[in-house]
Amino acid sequence: MVPVVNGRTLMDLVTEFEVTRNYEPPGGYGGLVAAFFNFGDLRAYLLGLDNGQWPRPGTAWLLGCDCREVGCRPLEAKVDAGPTCVVWSNFSQPFRLGRDYGGFGPFVFDREQYEAAVGDAVARLEVRRLGA
Repeated sequence: MVPVVNGRTLMDLVTEFEVTRNYEPPGGYGGLVAAFFNFGDLRAYLLGLDNGQWPRPGTAWLLGCDCREVGCRPLEAKVDAGPTCVVWSNFSQPFRLGRDYGGFGPFVFDREQYEAAVGDAVARLEVRRLGA
């Protein structure tokens, strides 16, 4: 599962940001692989509201490593779910501590559209899981 922001993948957006900052290596991200990690209820997880939120409440891993292991090199962000919008901010790369993502984001989404997109992604994952 790869988030898309204004028609562009989050992987492309963060890689471009890292290139402008001369981070080496830039990119190397992959989507979240729900079969490889128990995110709990993905609807709640992507709102930062899951009871067992990983890595901590209000923060979500939005991308994993291109090796398909989310815990290898995740891109994390603070997720604020308000009544009308959802905001991703305070991005970080917990295993590349020298990197500053202060100029990346924030990304603001209409809450209804965000929940619809997440619901669609969860439904697609469920269809794949069931092999339908």
